[in-house]
Amino acid sequence: MTIFITGASGFVGGTVARRLVEAGYEVRGLVRDREKAEGLRAMQIQPVLGNLDDYELLVQEASRSEGVINAADSDHEGAIDALLEGLKDSNKPFIHTSGSSVIADDARGNAVSAKVYDEDTPFVVLPFKQPRRDNELRILAAKEHGIRAIVMCPSNIYGTGSGLTKGSFQIPFLVEHARKSGAVRIVGEGVNRWSNVHVDDLAELYLLALRNSPAGAYYFIENGEASFAEIGASIAKRMGMGPVQSWSAEEAVPHWGEMHTHYTFGTNSRVRAKRARRDLGWSPVHTSAQSWIEQEMTA
Repeated sequence: MTIFITGASGFVGGTVARRLVEAGYEVRGLVRDREKAEGLRAMQIQPVLGNLDDYELLVQEASRSEGVINAADSDHEGAIDALLEGLKDSNKPFIHTSGSSVIADDARGNAVSAKVYDEDTPFVVLPFKQPRRDNELRILAAKEHGIRAIVMCPSNIYGTGSGLTKGSFQIPFLVEHARKSGAVRIVGEGVNRWSNVHVDDLAELYLLALRNSPAGAYYFIENGEASFAEIGASIAKRMGMGPVQSWSAEEAVPHWGEMHTHYTFGTNSRVRAKRARRDLGWSPVHTSAQSWIEQEMTA
């Protein structure tokens, strides 16, 4: 069975691709860079040179595959259109990767939200995230056009990737900033909380969904949660640094940018993976981002 994956050289896409290869699938992976293409080939992933703007290429790859996983840009509407076109009336699976920031707030690190979402909770979506939510709904509606459409919505992803890209974003970003500045910093008090999931558990869920998920399924993905104050403290402990330092959103913006300050590190994004556990029997192995940081993360 051949699966086409976008983002195959990335953190999520690469780890998912490797898991599928281990499970006996043939994997074709979209990649822009020829050097990375050779890296994929060495991992038994057939590289497809191109990018998300190559509409006809994406249509062709989707139509020739037995299934598609979009693990690249969640918000690239042209790529989504092309992949849906290539899969139309095929009853093949299309797994799209979104992210739990779709239900994020703007707490600026100073408040913990009481809202914990599962797949049956009415969503509250900030205006700038509405286009992402619209893409999710459009993809889920593709079941009406003969596509086994599935949306995966992971929270903060941690762990070491098994593909070409080894690190995720949020935790490595804080680590790199600490290396450069000499201190671990968080936005505000850091009491805001994110759910989190280990990348290996995430990849296992993709495999389960590919095999068993019904059309129109939506999955939040998490195996625990932590505040950024807790995450920061674990990073400081692992790196042998002093106490975590707080700065206001206004102080952080010139260094981290408005988007990361307000909606990556200053926000709440609390979810529960109810459907994955109940409907697919997903049983994550890892339970704590802090334990991984303190015991396994490269310092």
